[in-house]
Amino acid sequence: MLKKITALLALLILPSLACTITVPTVRTVDTGATQTLTLAEALPEGAAPARLLIEMGAGSLTLAPGAKNFVDGEIRCNVDSWQPKVTRQDGRLSLRQPTSLSAQFPHNDIVNEWDLRLGSAAPFELEVNAGAYDGSLDLSGLPITRLEMSSGASSVSVSFSQPNPQSMRLLSFKTGASSVNLSGLANANFQEMTFEGGAGSYQLDFGGALLQPANVRITGGVSSTSLRIPAETNAEVIVSGGLNNISPSGTWTISGSTYRAEGPGPLLTIRVELGVGSLELIRADAP
Repeated sequence: MLKKITALLALLILPSLACTITVPTVRTVDTGATQTLTLAEALPEGAAPARLLIEMGAGSLTLAPGAKNFVDGEIRCNVDSWQPKVTRQDGRLSLRQPTSLSAQFPHNDIVNEWDLRLGSAAPFELEVNAGAYDGSLDLSGLPITRLEMSSGASSVSVSFSQPNPQSMRLLSFKTGASSVNLSGLANANFQEMTFEGGAGSYQLDFGGALLQPANVRITGGVSSTSLRIPAETNAEVIVSGGLNNISPSGTWTISGSTYRAEGPGPLLTIRVELGVGSLELIRADAP
């Protein structure tokens, strides 16, 4: 896994070397015995909805539904200075590692594995901030009212195979040179979504049941981006920026830079502003 992250980090470092002869100083870390933190955390007291902050460095993160408490699971780490802290304040539960992790380079000896399950007893806001990591996040059926995710060079999969029983005000995703796969996005039940990428490969699947009008804004640099829209979804995709490599498949009505897919129900509006790269628009009725 860390070999994959190292390759992604190289995508960030190599372009900078082409522009300057200055080589940045990169710190490494010392490893020791692996320590395990077992979590069985109740909902925090205070403001509603509850808030959950996950802040980690290089490693792996697995999230899934099914916790008996608000958060159950284990964190395994073999770097003393990275041992996570659990804090509670003003309705927020925080699981955090030191914020300087972005300046430290991962290597294959590091163990930093977060395996967490989340409960569905009450609505909550979720924020995930991570460095270079490998993530598998199943948020299916969880009552999330706001979701914010940010990461460095990562390989991340986020899925919503079951509908969110709560209306999500905002789904925000920011990443660098990463491989990202977001699936079942209509099931997230969001009102607004923003996706900000760098140099990477991004797949956004808007499958699921769209229960309300939804607005999406996608921005990025040198990227390969794929948008998949189900056949029954009422959707409009508006493309701007310097991108001219657009590949539509399936049934679209095209007018200038606007791609329209008729369907019943609420309207999904997607505004795409990309620089150099490619955009694939897939209507699910495509063969």
